[in-house]
Amino acid sequence: MTDPRPAPVSTYRVQVRAAFDLHSVAELTDYLADLGVDWVYLSPLLEAEPGSDHGYDVVSHERVDPARGGDEGLVEAAAAAHGTGLGVLVDIVPNHMGVATPAKNAWWWDLLTHGRGSRYADAFDVDWDFGGGRLRIPVLGSADDVDALEVNGDELVYYDNRYPIAPGTADDGADARTVHGRQHYELVDWRRADADLNYRRFFAVNTLAGIRVELPEVFDESHRTIVGWVRDGLVDGLRIDHPDGLADPKGYLDALAAATGGRYVLVEKILEGDEPLPDDWATAGTTGYDALGDFDRVLIDPAGEGPLTVLAARLDGPTDWKALIHDSKRQVADGILHSEVLRLVRTALAGAGATGAGATGGPDPERLADAMGELLTCFPVYRSYLPRGVEAIDAAVEDAKRHRPDLAVEIDAASRLLRDPSGAVAHRFQQTSGMVMAKGVEDSAFYRYTRLGSLTEVGGEPDVFAESVERFHARQAQRQEAWPAAMTTLTTHDTKRGEDVRARIDVLSELPQEWGEALAALERIDGFGDPTFANLLWQAAVGAWPIERDRLQAYAEKASKEAGVSTTWTDGDEAFEARLRAAVDRAYDDEAVAALLQGVATRIDAAGWSNGLSMKLLQLAAPGVPDVYQGSELWEQSLVDPDNRRAVDFARRRELLAEIDQGALPVVDETGAAKLLVVAKTLRLRRDRPELFTGYTPLTAEGAAAEHLVAFDRGGAIALATRLPIGLAEHGGWGDTVVDVGSAPVVDVLTDREFQGGELRVADLLEHYPVALLVEVGGKP
Repeated sequence: MTDPRPAPVSTYRVQVRAAFDLHSVAELTDYLADLGVDWVYLSPLLEAEPGSDHGYDVVSHERVDPARGGDEGLVEAAAAAHGTGLGVLVDIVPNHMGVATPAKNAWWWDLLTHGRGSRYADAFDVDWDFGGGRLRIPVLGSADDVDALEVNGDELVYYDNRYPIAPGTADDGADARTVHGRQHYELVDWRRADADLNYRRFFAVNTLAGIRVELPEVFDESHRTIVGWVRDGLVDGLRIDHPDGLADPKGYLDALAAATGGRYVLVEKILEGDEPLPDDWATAGTTGYDALGDFDRVLIDPAGEGPLTVLAARLDGPTDWKALIHDSKRQVADGILHSEVLRLVRTALAGAGATGAGATGGPDPERLADAMGELLTCFPVYRSYLPRGVEAIDAAVEDAKRHRPDLAVEIDAASRLLRDPSGAVAHRFQQTSGMVMAKGVEDSAFYRYTRLGSLTEVGGEPDVFAESVERFHARQAQRQEAWPAAMTTLTTHDTKRGEDVRARIDVLSELPQEWGEALAALERIDGFGDPTFANLLWQAAVGAWPIERDRLQAYAEKASKEAGVSTTWTDGDEAFEARLRAAVDRAYDDEAVAALLQGVATRIDAAGWSNGLSMKLLQLAAPGVPDVYQGSELWEQSLVDPDNRRAVDFARRRELLAEIDQGALPVVDETGAAKLLVVAKTLRLRRDRPELFTGYTPLTAEGAAAEHLVAFDRGGAIALATRLPIGLAEHGGWGDTVVDVGSAPVVDVLTDREFQGGELRVADLLEHYPVALLVEVGGKP
């Protein structure tokens, strides 16, 4: 095995897919090196479901997906990356496999063919007893659709779906219904997934089946190819998708470290508030959602909280975040994830029976399920890692009893099981609580809580409206001390809005009255019957403006169904959806509606660009390993997936970077070239002068506009960024505000302008851009 590469200084995320495969990545590496990137960061590469654009639905662990360039593509991309000095970080998916097309997944096909006798029976997390010895697959349009099955050779066919026939079960020429009844699986009405499913999934996605990497043989077989990439020097580090779904995340990370020689590893772990990442995990840290909220909220005007909350209430929208997420999580626990709740109950009752405790007077299954559902609902973080996290169980028990005092006995009984680190109930509860949190919060409440759309972002706490500069500095200093090699991010494939959409929406916190008036006008002339959702939709529109009609229509459809108030994925309201489509169309076809949206968009343009540059410099210069999501070196105005996986015009980015390298200082405008300058100059400085980024000292401005500056010294590199630009302009600019940058003369890396040391006028430092990056004269690369 090759020697480990040092931890990355920065990364650049590329979504590898058929339309931009590993051969395309190889061709991109010279641009990334020129940009100043240290490592290229690739989305999942193993063979995925046909047509998958994201790669998280792996069907084979044996090879790189041929559609993504195949094994030879990875060799080419790795050679190109290493040849330009780049490391290679790859996203891997240990929690689940794609099973939408059974014939494509050899493990799943074997399981369906042989049932409990399959060599992969232990690899998947199946409750065979609950299914009567059969695995339930929720795919039928109704129970009567069993009659639509056909026998075709050694397969059962249901329209476009194919399933194996167990050997010897169709030799007598029986009809399809009879043959189906003899299989180790049962095709059932898709609606039964909510309560009758008997295999663990990724969240509520029936076509993503959980696997048990806690078993050494499953770990070895599912990671053989991945470990080979590391052993052969193709891959330098790994990003672990959804570790919270695993039975034993720490044990998994220890096994991975042993197998890969302790390579650089990140975990996609969402932390709530000040929740710490376990310090005994074999990881450099998280993928940065915890940092994202800091960079956003320090740019939000706290004075906007009151007016925007009042506006949300006037629209009949929820304003109590804790109450909202309680209700939305409970809805999930009683709905799309109720199968998981019921499996917890079965596990608990089986344990009681094994000890003889359930012989007489045992817990009532329905009441225990109610209590388990309430505990999952009240769990304050994604999950515990026993024996770590007992305090989260304590908090959940207290909150659950407050909401449901009638279940106190059952809650206490359940909580005793949840505290036993060796118990099956505790293990399964830990794997389930994150599912309920994700589906109830990220994929539901985030679309209902609309006072300021930029607050409802992955890893964020929407009830925390803004972050003070002091709190921001404290968080960055903590990161530098505890997790200096953890990733930071602003945009990912999972963010609900791209970073510059949020930067523009943040401006509305400075203009709450103007936004309220514009929204009221829109409601009068373009209402569609859900004013709370209209608040979210039109914020997204002005944040992404100018946005193509089809993109906004797609966002409106997905966001409204995720909100689940006026329509849903499974029970759509066709009349509402028609009104919604018409309202979006009027944004393009009706002059009055278009003028309103254009007016707000124009009003926030300059301040949004200022916020975008500030947010980007803060992220790139702050502690941690900054990731640049593909294309976000220019304005990143995508919305929720799949919008954020659109093709990137790298040719245009190459052209603009060449102009910058020839001395251009682009103006701050709609092209985003000024952002490219900030990205390139900062990344290059971090890569070429890492010794300037080894500490963290807050800098405080003095003067009338001091509150509008965020500044820090990383140990030689000083970052200065503007905040609340509307208020700054209304108060006449920087005026006499000064900041002390130390005694030595400095140069702004962004503009090449030199300044004497000591107290400098912020107006001079930020004359050209709303941000500056200073180093000592003579210290620039």
